[in-house]
Amino acid sequence: MTRARRLNDSFDTGLVWFRRDLRNTDNAALYYALKHCERVWCVFVFDTTILQPLHELWQKRHPDTQTQDRRIEFILGALHELDEALSAQGGGLIVLYGDPAELVPKLADELGVDAVFTNHDYEPVAIDRDETVRERLEDAERQWLTFKDQVIFERDEILTGQRKPFTVFTPYKNAWLKEVTAFDLKPYPVEKYADHLAPTPAKLHRKLPSLKQLGFAPSNLAELAIPTGMSGAQSLLDDFMSRIDSYADRRDFPAAKGPSYLSVHLRFGTVSIRTLARLAQEMSLQPDGQGSATWLSELIWRDFYFMILAHNPRLAKGVSFKEEYDRLRWEKGPAAEEAFAAWCEGRTGYPLVDAAMLQINSTGYMHNRLRMVAASFLVKDLGVDWRLGEAYFAEQLNDFDFSANNGGWQWAASTGCDAQPYFRIFNPITQSEKFDSDGRFIKRYLPQLAKLPSKWIHAPWKAGAEQLAAFGVVLGKDYPEPIVDHAEARERTLARFGK
Repeated sequence: MTRARRLNDSFDTGLVWFRRDLRNTDNAALYYALKHCERVWCVFVFDTTILQPLHELWQKRHPDTQTQDRRIEFILGALHELDEALSAQGGGLIVLYGDPAELVPKLADELGVDAVFTNHDYEPVAIDRDETVRERLEDAERQWLTFKDQVIFERDEILTGQRKPFTVFTPYKNAWLKEVTAFDLKPYPVEKYADHLAPTPAKLHRKLPSLKQLGFAPSNLAELAIPTGMSGAQSLLDDFMSRIDSYADRRDFPAAKGPSYLSVHLRFGTVSIRTLARLAQEMSLQPDGQGSATWLSELIWRDFYFMILAHNPRLAKGVSFKEEYDRLRWEKGPAAEEAFAAWCEGRTGYPLVDAAMLQINSTGYMHNRLRMVAASFLVKDLGVDWRLGEAYFAEQLNDFDFSANNGGWQWAASTGCDAQPYFRIFNPITQSEKFDSDGRFIKRYLPQLAKLPSKWIHAPWKAGAEQLAAFGVVLGKDYPEPIVDHAEARERTLARFGK
């Protein structure tokens, strides 16, 4: 944590370590480094303690093929743009590969810097890593300075009247809105001190590694046309601003262009949360500001889950927020394993669930409404432990963020803070009828059902074999029979939680 007195210090040299903040604008650590140092270098580390498990998991699922991960390609695209931006300002980006707990102190020693600047990371593993780096730097009589950057309010900044952390979102949101000021949303004027950037030393100046050099094969990121880097974030933001007024009305419909699609950019910091929250708040005050107010609420959920993790680091160990639910008896054995595999592969026989899973598998993105539907189906229709679904989403999502992913899964499983009660169970058919009434989204990912009329597309088995055959569909051949009866599964879930 930053100590206020240190912000008055001046240093000859500093090093900025980029992590989840891949931008050279409105960046707290970069701003303070440039303001308080005469010369500043910048580094990014491809962390092998993160990359190696990605390789291992891929090889487990896809033996004899080279690892693919859209997130690594996204990072590379963001780094190319960040390096170009820093170079245009007289600096550059040093890129390393290995364990940052060793490489960052070593680089600080090699450059002879007085202090290392970075932004807070809130996951327990990252906190432990940062503590190791801090100790090694201090052993070398160098300072370690970290700053709040990826949230508006963190840890203990929003508390109840009894100075306790909130566990329910709505009162947290109300307190957040009451507390926030223009200063909290003000951008850091990095450009004001950009002339303090130092050119990368010749011995450290090298091209960014290629995807192949990192041990990865190309994914379909380019085919999906997901824009990367700061410019990609800005293009998505500009587009969203042109339709934000309809956000509240369209955001729950997966076939509609409703969301901002900025979540992956927030995850890797190619856009500042202050920029988004400031725009959302300003526009929410307009007469037609309901869409902006709803979007701001979604951004506050992000702060909420970061706060929950900060006060409950045990969540990273796979436990339920409501500890009594760790005693739940989930389905086990071959049948449960096959049900989980069917869910992962989009062959449950429930079209909206399957289309959602095919979306995440093929794009790394899943619409927020569908995240709730798919999670509820796994836990409350199939009786599978929510932790398996949480891990699968962590593997697949481009925008994977532990705090939000864990919070979302525990919400759906009714084991978390401010979660839906266990007896409120999403009906996958009625959810489909309500939010994809004409089956546009379903047809996009399940083209074999494209000829079915809206009457049957949400639950094809209700049509009967003859009627389905008239539309070119044979259950069990073209599309699976439902693997579970929702009404029966609902009763089993009520019994499971009610014991």
